[in-house]
Amino acid sequence: MLRAGLFATVSGVSLLAVSAPGAYATGMPQLDFANPLVTGQVMWGAVIFFVFYMVLSKAMLPGIARVLEDRSKRISGDLEIARAAKQDADKAVAELQQARKDAMAEAQAHLDQVLAEEHKAAEQQMQEINARVTAEIADAEKRVAEEKMRALSALKEIAGDTTQALVQRLTGIVPDAQLVAQKVESASAHSTI
Repeated sequence: MLRAGLFATVSGVSLLAVSAPGAYATGMPQLDFANPLVTGQVMWGAVIFFVFYMVLSKAMLPGIARVLEDRSKRISGDLEIARAAKQDADKAVAELQQARKDAMAEAQAHLDQVLAEEHKAAEQQMQEINARVTAEIADAEKRVAEEKMRALSALKEIAGDTTQALVQRLTGIVPDAQLVAQKVESASAHSTI
């Protein structure tokens, strides 16, 4: 490609040398191609340019091409390392999110288990309290019934004594204790104490 450009430059210079020799002679003496010095300078310039081009293309450009290729490889390698690091980071983030989800699920399961155990313990405690309260109520009802029976028997005794005393005072006759006890018993059976 550079050779084609060099050829086009040399051919362009030769066209300038051939076309209109007198047109440029008056204004610019360096473009007076009728002068043999100008033609020689152009030819030597083309030869020097060609030699300079050959030296650059054979000695310098391959080194520059190697540097550019090394740089391209290094950039490609760095990009590949960056892609691998990004994939590792994405994988680590995914693992972290999965571990977080697993930990939350495990914590929820543990919480559910603890709540179920506490609910079961509270239910058992409630049943124990209900059984104790039921037993205490039954015991209290039994004591109340016993006290009621004692009170009724004491009341019957008091009623019998009071009835005997009243009958004796009112009538002046001492009543039969058996008969008074029967009448008090009969009256207390109909009573709603």
